[in-house]
Amino acid sequence: MIELLILDLLNGKLFLIVGPSGSGKSSVLTELKKQHTEYTYPLSATTRDMREGEKEGEIYHFYTKEDFEKGIENGEFLEHALVHQDNYYGVIKAPVIESLKNGETVVREVDIQGFDSIRDEIPTENLITIFISVPNKQELIDRIVNRAAISDDELNKRLESMHRELMKSRECDYLVENKRGELEKTVEKVSEIIKNESAN
Repeated sequence: MIELLILDLLNGKLFLIVGPSGSGKSSVLTELKKQHTEYTYPLSATTRDMREGEKEGEIYHFYTKEDFEKGIENGEFLEHALVHQDNYYGVIKAPVIESLKNGETVVREVDIQGFDSIRDEIPTENLITIFISVPNKQELIDRIVNRAAISDDELNKRLESMHRELMKSRECDYLVENKRGELEKTVEKVSEIIKNESAN
């Protein structure tokens, strides 16, 4: 837990965009970044391989597994998770805390695995959670299958994760349904939530 003295100095709000794989939460965040440059969007850290066209510090901070695990031991991450038993993903703590101390509106996409960790770290009055879902589970499955070719084993892992993730919706402050072909409306709803909550 962050030291109480630091917690008392947090004037901004952290908005978590959460939801199951295939819900479109990444697309929502991408559009928010285009429309609301006034918000702060902390980068993720990951141990996955850098893909063609990616650069350090643009979308991700790339770590070796050894360095990431050292960071975990040293308490450098606000949250972290081992996704699909393969690679670590996480949020570096220091930049987020600094932004909140400065009274900024911070927006982060986060996997459900890291959801509880952040709630344990950030005071309730500084944290708003927005769950992105779709009308039905079959649509989620279709999105996962159609997004990229994956093995049956990987699909089963993602389906297991999906069911656990959907259960988390009841713990979030807001639930926003992202219907197929209506991303613009979804982003408008999320934008309105951030605007209203930031004003409180």
